[in-house]
Amino acid sequence: MEQQAIGHSESSHPVISGHTRSLMLTDLVNVAPPARARPPFDTLTITLHWTTLLIVLTLFGSGLLYGQVEERSWAPPLLQVHRSLGVTIWTLTALRLLWRVTGARFPAFPASMTPLHQLAARLSEYGLYALLLIQPVTGLAQTIWRGRPFEVFASSIPPLVARDLALVGIFRTAHEIGAWCLFALAGLHAAAALVHHFILRDDVLETMAPAFRRSGTPDARAGQDRRRRSRPVDTVRNRGPMTGMHSGSAPSTPRPVARRRS
Repeated sequence: MEQQAIGHSESSHPVISGHTRSLMLTDLVNVAPPARARPPFDTLTITLHWTTLLIVLTLFGSGLLYGQVEERSWAPPLLQVHRSLGVTIWTLTALRLLWRVTGARFPAFPASMTPLHQLAARLSEYGLYALLLIQPVTGLAQTIWRGRPFEVFASSIPPLVARDLALVGIFRTAHEIGAWCLFALAGLHAAAALVHHFILRDDVLETMAPAFRRSGTPDARAGQDRRRRSRPVDTVRNRGPMTGMHSGSAPSTPRPVARRRS
């Protein structure tokens, strides 16, 4: 009987040891370093991007509104605002391109994007830059070829050339077509960013809008994991009830039960 009791106490150690090793492996998995997320664009690039978006939306809205109220008394001031914002967007785009080739920080494409997908993203980006530079030129050209004074910001510009209605019509048509192309390309650009964020669930949108970074992304988890790794791994404390163990105490070895011999 004594031998059976002693044997029972010795057989409990492998069970406890195996469970402890399992808990240690679980802790090692939990504190493994997270995958590194792509860094966002630099602050100036992000600021220029969202400022450009707001101005483009204002330009598109004011252009549509002017076409409806062209005969009203307040149409000329509206056109002046539209024209001034066009000059602003041209200047802003030129500054963006200059910053792009001098000091901007651009994260690499996600590894999940195929080369064809990356090419399409680059072409759409270059198309947007081209339209942002061409649109103000075609709009200002049709104003100049009217052969009349016009206002930009608070300045009044005298007639620069003789009136040419044929060129006015050409530049006006080009300006209208370019506006719809810009609207369509910008809409496609925005839709692609939303698809990446909500369907593909990568960080394409988050690199240009860090405020939308999800809590489950590696960057958001990094702080939590660093705090978890800073604490010593305790495979026994704060665990549920275990055979032969107590929370916060060392495992106890079952003592053999001495029985009275009959």
